[in-house]
Amino acid sequence: MSAVSGSSVPDPIEAFGAPGIAPTFAAGDKDMVSTGLGSSRVWATIGAGVLNEVFWPTTSRPQLRDLGFLVTGTGYWTEVKRTASYTISTPDDAIPLPTIVHQHEHFQLVLQIVCDPDRDAVLIRYRLDGIGAQADPALRLHVLAAPHLGGTGQHNTGWIERGVLHACHDHEHLALIATQPYAATSVGFVGASDAWQDLAQHGEPQWSFDTATDGNIALFATLADHAGEIALAFATSAPGARTLAAEALSAGYDEVAEQFRAGWAMWASTLPTFSETTPERARLARTSAMVIKAHEDRTFPGAIVASLATPWGAAHDDPGGYHLVWPRDCAETGLALAAIGHGRDARCTAMFLAATQSDDGSWPQNFTPGGEPYWTGHQLDETALPVILAAKLLELGLVAHDHRSMATMVRKAARSLAASAPFTDQDRWEETGGLSPFSLAATIAALAGAASSGWLDRDDAAYALSLADWFSSRVEELCYVIGAPIDATYGTAGHYERVALASDSGTRGCIVLANRAGQQFEVERLVGLEFLALVRYGLRAPTDQRIVDTVTIVDGELRRDTPGGPLYHRYQDDGYGEHADGSPFDGSGIGRLWPLLTGERGMYAFDLGADTGPYLDAMLSSTSMANLLPEQVWDSDPIVSRRLAPGRPSGSATPLVWAHAEYLKLLIASTRGVHADRLEAVATRYAHRVDPEIAHVRGEHSLTTAAATLVIEAARPFRLHYGTDEWNSPRDIESVPLGLGRHGAYLRRVDLDPSVKTINWTSFDLVSASWETLDHRITLS
Repeated sequence: MSAVSGSSVPDPIEAFGAPGIAPTFAAGDKDMVSTGLGSSRVWATIGAGVLNEVFWPTTSRPQLRDLGFLVTGTGYWTEVKRTASYTISTPDDAIPLPTIVHQHEHFQLVLQIVCDPDRDAVLIRYRLDGIGAQADPALRLHVLAAPHLGGTGQHNTGWIERGVLHACHDHEHLALIATQPYAATSVGFVGASDAWQDLAQHGEPQWSFDTATDGNIALFATLADHAGEIALAFATSAPGARTLAAEALSAGYDEVAEQFRAGWAMWASTLPTFSETTPERARLARTSAMVIKAHEDRTFPGAIVASLATPWGAAHDDPGGYHLVWPRDCAETGLALAAIGHGRDARCTAMFLAATQSDDGSWPQNFTPGGEPYWTGHQLDETALPVILAAKLLELGLVAHDHRSMATMVRKAARSLAASAPFTDQDRWEETGGLSPFSLAATIAALAGAASSGWLDRDDAAYALSLADWFSSRVEELCYVIGAPIDATYGTAGHYERVALASDSGTRGCIVLANRAGQQFEVERLVGLEFLALVRYGLRAPTDQRIVDTVTIVDGELRRDTPGGPLYHRYQDDGYGEHADGSPFDGSGIGRLWPLLTGERGMYAFDLGADTGPYLDAMLSSTSMANLLPEQVWDSDPIVSRRLAPGRPSGSATPLVWAHAEYLKLLIASTRGVHADRLEAVATRYAHRVDPEIAHVRGEHSLTTAAATLVIEAARPFRLHYGTDEWNSPRDIESVPLGLGRHGAYLRRVDLDPSVKTINWTSFDLVSASWETLDHRITLS
């Protein structure tokens, strides 16, 4: 990039203002996501009517903040993403090939964006037309791109070479080239020497810098014509990126778009017709299936990230965002794919999960499509849900019983569940540890499903089923509270809590809520929709009075009737959302409405035999202009300056793949009676009350049980030292293997004197040769 000594070529001019202002990503509320169905490894998002984050070479690697357009004319200039109103259209709801029309008082700008199915490139066709009887002769169109190579806006370098805009970060490169040579070019540091600052100061472009080294940079070019094409390409070298961009331009928009359209049309032909429902609901179903497919990685098939968005991305530079794989979201999506008949895609997702499983049988909290952990928390449901997916595929005949990777995955996960349950380090919202009815329900369904799958050997299966029965019998003991003040408010006898404490205090006490500056709240006051998983998996009847009572409280506390229908908050006093003035979440805020929860509430209506239409339509009404379902919906007065309107997507993340999966599940259940999540063997077993034959004692300080047999458990061999009624007649028992890697000592009530009321016990670890430091008590009821 420097001149050769003695050459007549002038030295390049470095932009001023390094390293620029702190970088951010684009806003989290996307208009559209797109990718070509081919060998290409590029994924594009559209937001505010322009190209936003572009991902390459995997769905977890954003390489561009955005690529927008500036328009200058006589006495004015504007950035179209800020000032123009626009519409988006596609040739089909399942074909993400957008045409964007920006309308301004002085001009109309039409953009057509396509991801090349064969090359790591994006093509944009543009056309700028003046408005009025006499077109403004000074009308000019400019492109402004903000590289985020390496997944960040820091340490990027930009330069001009042979009329091409270049940027790099280590070995990741991009090139931006047009069909006609640019009329002018410049690179600069954002907030100091970029083209936006140039126009703000001068009204028209005056700066022309050749390089901007190691910072938050922007690339700028004045386009030679009012109509043409530009190509953005990525490679591991500058020549490689320039070559790919030139190849894409050589092929041209029409040829590339036709190939793109044909690939998606072939894929869309495999979708159900959804003819049993309204045209509007069918449209969203087709879009939902497309959104799921568009979030699948190309290098790692079956890897589906949560969203190609960074929540409130315009406020910070987060290399993780939602473009990571969450095992929960991925498994939920696989279940939706199976429900709509895309068995191959569902199977591919299950095999990906099997490939990324940890040695201990669990999964990281989230990770890249390549399997590199990002956050490292442990959530019980993220181990249970892949088991449910595998068992469902087996039930549907989509995997064979001798499928080795599925069998291995289920065995390892069942051992992990047996070792960890019933407590979870984090609930499904990744905020609170303890006893969650959702985590418990998923664990019970996974253990019972694994036991019935035939993938466990006889002893492991028997133990898994016994443990599932025991947990099922204790759900209310662990997570249900009676006579709390909130019950008096709603006239209910009791309710399931959002999460109970992982201690002897059980359903009483206080917890610290995430995102609420350390504030504590009474456990028995907080409710969520987690308990509906008990019905979804067939563990409790929808008419069970405890379920009905909790639904009454949830509908009173968390439901909001928006212009489009009922939507739900996660729980009271949720802090994950925008502030009251609409400013972005910054570690605290106010939780907003989640459409996916409307899907869960709708599934309860389906199980109850009630009308699911209001829930389907509420989800439909919450979508973006291109039919994308958001993570959260704004639930306050409109704030026009922040594009926030009641019942419409907030700034968190749009789309959320899990929300689209929930919509598909609810629609398929409503139209075809297919229950995507429920395992028939599990639902059959728990259709009526199951009284466990064995109480699995797992280190509780105090426990009351009526079970005929007790098995005191540990992870390693041990010697049980116990006595009765305050340590009378003490004796020792050696533990035996139970199954799924657990060890236990059996105590049968028939072997005890009928007058015995309590058993006191402690244990000696045979591996470490050390005594436990706690005495336990079991009360025989």
